[in-house]
Amino acid sequence: MKALTKTDFNFPGQKSVYHGKVRDVYNINDEKLVMVATDRISAFDVVLPEGIPYKGQMLNQIAAKFLDATTDICPNWKMATPDPMVTVGVLCEGFPVEMIVRGYLCGSAWRTYKSGVREICGVKLPDGMRENEKFPEPIVTPTTKAEMGLHDEDISKEEILKQGLATPEEYEILEKYTLALFKRGTEIAAERGLILVDTKYEFGKHNGTIYLMDEIHTPDSSRYFYSDGYQERFEKGEPQKQLSKEFVREWLMENGFQGKDGQKVPEMTPAIVQSISDRYIELFENITGEKFVKEDTSNIAERIEKNVMNFLSK
Repeated sequence: MKALTKTDFNFPGQKSVYHGKVRDVYNINDEKLVMVATDRISAFDVVLPEGIPYKGQMLNQIAAKFLDATTDICPNWKMATPDPMVTVGVLCEGFPVEMIVRGYLCGSAWRTYKSGVREICGVKLPDGMRENEKFPEPIVTPTTKAEMGLHDEDISKEEILKQGLATPEEYEILEKYTLALFKRGTEIAAERGLILVDTKYEFGKHNGTIYLMDEIHTPDSSRYFYSDGYQERFEKGEPQKQLSKEFVREWLMENGFQGKDGQKVPEMTPAIVQSISDRYIELFENITGEKFVKEDTSNIAERIEKNVMNFLSK
C-alpha cells in the first residue's frame, strides 16, 4: 500500500500552491482551487512522519458527499471531484476564523471545563456538567485560523467583530449557516446510528457571497459517537465509543507525545499505519453508509495529474 504525502504539480494557469497540514491547494488563474487531500495525518498541530494509505481518498469522498447534501443550506465552493483525492472549487477569500460547533461537552472543551473554566469563546456554561454531556442547544466556539505550525486560539464573537475579522452582518450569516449545517449533519449521522458530537466549518467570500469551503463532516474535522450505548456509558461515566481521529491522539498521548517542545513522535510501525488506515475505512463506511472502494495506488501522483489535467482542459 502506497501513501501520497507530498505533491509537486504544475497545472496550466497555476499561480501558487499552499501546502497545509493535510491538503495541498493549487491556485489556478486566481479563479479555481485544486485541493488535493493527501495521505498526511496531523495531530496536536503536528504532521506525523508517516502517511496513511487511502486516508486522502476517504476524506475527499466524505467531504464531497456532505457538500452535495447541504447545497440547499448554503452555497459551497465545490465544482467537481475529478479524482478520488481531489476537489476542484471556486477560489474564495477565507475568513481567518474556524467556526467550531459543539453539541456535547468533550475534547478540549471538557478539558477546559474540568479545570474550572465556565466560559468558552464568550459562551457561558452551567455548573455541574459531566464529560460527554449533551448541551441544551449546540454552542458555537470559534477559533482563529493559525499559520502552519502554530496553534489555533479560541476567540469570542465579540473579539471577532472587534478585530474586524468579520462584519456583524457576515458573522450573523456564518453562525446561521454553522448551526443549520450542524443540524443537517446531526440528522444524517442519526440515520447511520451515530451522534455528530462536534465539528468545524470554514467559510469564505466569492463575488460578495459567503461560501462554505474546505471539508465538511469528515473524521478529521468532526467527532462522532455511536448512538448505541451512549446513554449507558454516559450514566456510568465510561468513555464513549468514538468515530473520530481521537484514537490517533490517544495513541500518541499513551506514547508520551502531545505536540509539546522536546517531545518526539513515537515510531509509526507498518502495523500502526495499517491499523490507522483500517480505522479510517471503518469511519468512512459508518459515516457514509457505503462500502469503501480502494483506488489503484500504484502511481497516485500520476493518476491525479492526469485526471486534473483532463478536467482543466475542458
